[in-house]
Amino acid sequence: MNAIRFSDLCAQGSVAAKRVFIRADLNVPQDAHGAITEDTRIRASAPCIQMALDAGAAVMVTSHLGRPTEGAFQPADSLAPVAKRLGELLGRPVPLVADWVDGVTVAPGQVVMLENCRVNPGEKKNDPALARKMAALCDIFVHDAFGTAHRAEASTYGIAEYAAVACAGPLLAAEMDAIAKALLAPKRPLVAIVAGSKVSTKLTILKSLAANVDQLIVGGGIANTFMLAAGLKIGKSLAEPDLLDQAKAVIEAMQARGAAVPIPTDVVTAKTFAADAVATVKAATDVADDDLILDIGPQTAQALAAQLMRAGTIVWNGPVGVFEFAAFENGTKVVAQAIAASSAFSIAGGGDTLAAIAKYGIESKIGYISTGGGAFLEVLEGKTLPAFEILGRRASA
Repeated sequence: MNAIRFSDLCAQGSVAAKRVFIRADLNVPQDAHGAITEDTRIRASAPCIQMALDAGAAVMVTSHLGRPTEGAFQPADSLAPVAKRLGELLGRPVPLVADWVDGVTVAPGQVVMLENCRVNPGEKKNDPALARKMAALCDIFVHDAFGTAHRAEASTYGIAEYAAVACAGPLLAAEMDAIAKALLAPKRPLVAIVAGSKVSTKLTILKSLAANVDQLIVGGGIANTFMLAAGLKIGKSLAEPDLLDQAKAVIEAMQARGAAVPIPTDVVTAKTFAADAVATVKAATDVADDDLILDIGPQTAQALAAQLMRAGTIVWNGPVGVFEFAAFENGTKVVAQAIAASSAFSIAGGGDTLAAIAKYGIESKIGYISTGGGAFLEVLEGKTLPAFEILGRRASA
């Protein structure tokens, strides 16, 4: 994935005294009073900003926050709490600038926060006039917000078209490298874990991966649909019977390549969906009509763990059971620990996946943890993200 890298520009001395516009992802959760409850994205974005300051740039940084209405700014939309937290991390004040589209005053060695970019009329529709105004503010545009890389908006795509220089920040570059390593030139066997409640939401991903991976492990409600497709009964478990043909097509596509979609041989069931429900381990062939499948069984979990230990590359999106409930977390825990212990390069993404990684304390054992959410899923679908496309085009121009 070709792109100019901001780190290279800094190393070359090409950033000193330049006006640098950084599009970061600072969309952090807040409580009812506006206080930040989790600052991972701010901490992750700080190195790029510090890199620009160290290189002697005049730095502008912006982000979206929440879902504001364009042209109708509300106090709850403000990046003020983000600017305050960023200032604490950088050890310097970070002034907040409102109404910045028509001009920003910032000197080399200084940094300012530009108010919520999604309040600007035309942002989401990538209005060319707005994008040109943003581009005119800077000498160098830095895209460092992978979480927005799948959106072609004025502050993520349009500005990259018109800025004198458009490049990838360190966070975006790291995502590009990890994706290339996992999907474009993987060490084999390549094993993908795709789990979730519905096949319909991940069908394109499953089809795309079926053409490339050596093992496609499905979990959660998706696994239930595949069990149905394999002729097994699943009781009253969540599934999509109308997509059995699609599931069978994925299984057949894998088989045609000598690959496989492992079907659970045992499961953990309950009569109700509750944290205190009684968990029963049974063979996959013994599921009763009133059973809910809430996890893979220990035999299946160990079989999957063994496959993961032999993998060369692992792509992980989704827990394989209701890991939030202690009685139904074993499958996800065993899979997570196997990924952590494997010598394979692993890339993981998706909110529930990140929660599982945190729960089992394996952050340092995962090769790369993607924070992209929707962008990560679109990469797994085989799509070219708008951010990658425009930065690649600008790099080769």
